[in-house]
Amino acid sequence: MSDLKIYNSYSRQKEVFTPITPGHVGMYVCGPTVSGESHLGHSRPYITFDVVYRYLTYLGYKVRYVRNITDAGHFEEEGREAEDKISKKALLERLEPMELVQKYTNLFHWAMDRFNTIPPSIEPTATGHIVEQIEMIRKLISEGYAYEVNGSVYFDVKKYAANYDYGKLSGRIMDDLLETTRELEGQSEKRDLADFALWKNAAPEHIMRWPSPWGVGFPGWHIECSAMATKYLGPQFDIHGGGMDLLFPHHESEIAQSTICNHQNPVRYWIHNNMITINGRKMGKSYNNQIMLTQMFSGDHPLLEKAYHPMVIRFFVLQTHYRSTLDFGNEALQASEKGLKRLWEAYEKLGVIGTPAGQAGSDLGAGAPDIELDKKVRRLIRELSEFMNDDFSTAKVMANLFELVPVINGIKDKVIPVSAISAETLDLMKISFRVWLEDILGLKGISDADNQLLQGVMDLLVEIRKEAKGKKDFATSDKIRNQLTQLGILLKDEKDGGMSWGLA
Repeated sequence: MSDLKIYNSYSRQKEVFTPITPGHVGMYVCGPTVSGESHLGHSRPYITFDVVYRYLTYLGYKVRYVRNITDAGHFEEEGREAEDKISKKALLERLEPMELVQKYTNLFHWAMDRFNTIPPSIEPTATGHIVEQIEMIRKLISEGYAYEVNGSVYFDVKKYAANYDYGKLSGRIMDDLLETTRELEGQSEKRDLADFALWKNAAPEHIMRWPSPWGVGFPGWHIECSAMATKYLGPQFDIHGGGMDLLFPHHESEIAQSTICNHQNPVRYWIHNNMITINGRKMGKSYNNQIMLTQMFSGDHPLLEKAYHPMVIRFFVLQTHYRSTLDFGNEALQASEKGLKRLWEAYEKLGVIGTPAGQAGSDLGAGAPDIELDKKVRRLIRELSEFMNDDFSTAKVMANLFELVPVINGIKDKVIPVSAISAETLDLMKISFRVWLEDILGLKGISDADNQLLQGVMDLLVEIRKEAKGKKDFATSDKIRNQLTQLGILLKDEKDGGMSWGLA
């Protein structure tokens, strides 16, 4: 088997993966900011790194996968004065900040479960590691790379850039940063516009606040990940992952902070997935084109023609290499739905193809094997590992699996003699489909029968609820709606008196 090669965003080239500790891998992936619901764009990194996690485990590594929850800070330094997103959203929703955090953390976990992602080994929260962040900031000050002003602490980027290779990850140089950094309100206390906040002084009305050596305040976004990654993976670890939008300023800042505190480059391999776009634009709040995951599952969004099963979205994401842009479209998602069904049906057919009764030897059925076909099947299976070892090329893996589908269908439909491939090759194909589809790609089948049954049951419940409302039996009407909501099904009353439903 070929060596695993990973495209390292830091060196901008593919490198043979060699873990720091043989047999063990430390991997940190930036998790969600739980000030709101996750959208379709957020699904890509978590599906991508779930497959990386699965594949490393398949290769025999013991992986410690750390994915954080950002439940404090994450104030914006580009475009607005520093603000705490959690506090702001909590006020809007009239919830306690940690109540809001729990609500959206639960919703995130629910969506990840629907996507069949394996939970990380450790899922630390920013609020649970304030002590570690304060300690790291103290160390940065003592090393001379951070300074305190009016109860806030900033990282001295210019001093760091004079001594270290600042901007190597993102490809930005110091002069560019100074030219492109806007003069924002509240930044006059910084020594330099490029400096970023490690700790912010909290105004009296600020809800989330902690005591520190510099006064009451809250942490900056970047310091959170540095502190948690160092605590659970050590001063240097193997893989750091996240979306390409985090290259700057987040990951660049992480490198600077951790390098000063730990006196070494913190990460060996940086992996960044590309964006999901809509009509060529990144999905985001500023473009007003976000589709929330619950909307994807229910179909309740103007851009959606129908509801999409979470496995269809997972399949859609994995059909494209993680470093390529993935453009959203109903046509593409519906093609993914058909593709997943076709592949899964072949997998189920493969499971019932067996050796005929009384067959002796290694060949199946009467007649000699088709040597060329047998060799082709083995080559397609062998290439699965080769493609995955080439920077996790799930798209090529899927292409090879699809090439095997006509062979499986041909044998099942008796167009290809069962004797055409050897028993060993058939067994290899069965094992390979299970391992690659289920264990590594993390896919599951979609049952049309289950969907039709659910549709029938829902039609009946909608009709009963309509009758109850017509009779002004609101107790029954509300009971049906509330119990369906508890089961994860959202029933919605339309303006025209009709009702629609979708997965909540």
